[in-house]
Amino acid sequence: MFPFEVSFPTKIYFGMGELERLGQEAKSMGQKALLVTGGNAAKRTGLLDRAKALLQEAQVAYLVFDKIEPNPRTSTVDAGAALAREHQCDFILAIGGGSVMDASKAIAAVAVSGRPIYDYMRGNPSGSGQLLVPVQEALPIMTVPTVAATGSEANHISVLTHWDTHEKSSINGPALYPKIAILDPSVTFTVPARVTAESCADIFSHLFENYLISAEGTHVQDGISETLIRLVVEHSITAIQQPDNAEARSTLLWASTLGISPFAAGGRGAGMPLHGIEHPLSGIYDMAHGRGLAILSLPYFEQVILQDRPERLARMGRHCFGVTAEDEGEAARATIEAVRHWYECMGITERLSDFGVTKQSLAQMAEEAVRIGGRGIGYLPSSRKLNESDVIAIYEACL
Repeated sequence: MFPFEVSFPTKIYFGMGELERLGQEAKSMGQKALLVTGGNAAKRTGLLDRAKALLQEAQVAYLVFDKIEPNPRTSTVDAGAALAREHQCDFILAIGGGSVMDASKAIAAVAVSGRPIYDYMRGNPSGSGQLLVPVQEALPIMTVPTVAATGSEANHISVLTHWDTHEKSSINGPALYPKIAILDPSVTFTVPARVTAESCADIFSHLFENYLISAEGTHVQDGISETLIRLVVEHSITAIQQPDNAEARSTLLWASTLGISPFAAGGRGAGMPLHGIEHPLSGIYDMAHGRGLAILSLPYFEQVILQDRPERLARMGRHCFGVTAEDEGEAARATIEAVRHWYECMGITERLSDFGVTKQSLAQMAEEAVRIGGRGIGYLPSSRKLNESDVIAIYEACL
């Protein structure tokens, strides 16, 4: 296990009915909120109206910015930040899924600095991101996640797409940690089956990516990751079939928060290479991030992990998917099939070609994955150094 540092400054309120705290907790954040949300779900479910009422009861002023799209765009972030500055909002209230929360963090940073958010992003050819990240200053942020997926409600990362170039990249920094997060599982009851499946695949990827390529001796982290993976697999189907099942929704919501936390990932000396491979897909083709991860994960297992770390793949299968084979190679292959079966049960069966991806586009995507995901080192760190040809081979297996 490598040395690591844990900073977890977000105050979390978790439980059914905790949304009722929103007004009073918002009052502790400031006098005027920029309420950031997407264009449809929060309105359709009545959540936005409920949030407005709670703010009004607490006498907290607010301005609604409801323009956030999936795979949030830098232009949208800049527009939201300009609105926050113009109306002198002193904190950001994010109500939505990972896209809304990621955009809100970026809005909070740009509202203070006045710089375009693209200046901060990795991959920006100006190199300004090296000076601006990690982000040290931002408006205070409060999150109310409506989907169990990204864990963005309590971390310091924001992933954005610069639509002019289709670059998808991240920013981070201590100022981007939300001050308060209200995690009310009942808010997630209205999440559709398709989105629930994609969200569970995202949580799974947050857990398995660094688990499979971890340093030795991460026994505590391994136990946490294995338990969370097992719970996500177990409760995902229940949540899809019974969307208002409080136990399933509560389990998934807390697993999403812990899944990308330092409690599961710290000390491993490993990152998230599959995220780097996926980002060009959602950045260029605007596909759901979790679905892209699910599609890519099986060939990643077969071409990389099965060759380099079969014992870790076998362990995940035994501890999380009920694999019983004693031979390591056989157990590793059985794990891949178990994951494939789980995806099918959730309705994830597509190929990349179903989203318009062509063989001719793979080289450009691979170059971008290595350039941005590799952060200037010329490869994606995994169980071995993944170069552009490795990434192209993974893409090809998914067509």
